[in-house]
Amino acid sequence: MLKAICLIFFQRLFLAVLLAWCLAQGLKLIISVIKEGKMKWRRFLEPGGMPSSHAAVVVALLVGVGIKEGIETTVFIITLVFASVTIYEAIGVRREVGEQAKLLNEILQNLPSQRLLSYRLKEQLGHKPVEALIGGIIGLFAALLLL
Repeated sequence: MLKAICLIFFQRLFLAVLLAWCLAQGLKLIISVIKEGKMKWRRFLEPGGMPSSHAAVVVALLVGVGIKEGIETTVFIITLVFASVTIYEAIGVRREVGEQAKLLNEILQNLPSQRLLSYRLKEQLGHKPVEALIGGIIGLFAALLLL
């Protein structure tokens, strides 16, 4: 069992995907320092914002599968569909949910002393298309570097 787990975790494809995620999330930390003047460590694990780690991960996986298995294989087509749906959802549905959370937070803040929520809803959930594009470039780079 341990051997099987090690075989998965030390495959170049898995390492490329992991590298893509770490690079994207690490870049979020750097951007938070530049924008806000301080390190916000929670950004390393938070979704949303520049760049898209979702796009980075699925593009690294897609490119890696393309390189290892070939682009004419069923597994590549499955990975292409998976990557497309993931990126579409990140720049569409999740981004819209973040916009709605922003509006709800504003409405709740302006209500007279009745606090319906004791916390603010997370607003930064999805991605702008450029954030997904940069994430995709990071994923491409990670896959080409390790495979």
